[in-house]
Amino acid sequence: MSIALKEANETEYWLMLLKDSDYISEDSFQSIHNDSSELIKILVSIVKTSKNN
Repeated sequence: MSIALKEANETEYWLMLLKDSDYISEDSFQSIHNDSSELIKILVSIVKTSKNN
């Protein structure tokens, strides 16, 4: 799961670059970014729980 978290963080980084370079619109970015942020929160929770057990 930690690999999935690393990949999700990298995806978020690339999304920000796409937005900053005006390759995608602000509306598209917000939609995708909200989903990726939720996914990252879930993955962080899973990684923390796995480490505690």
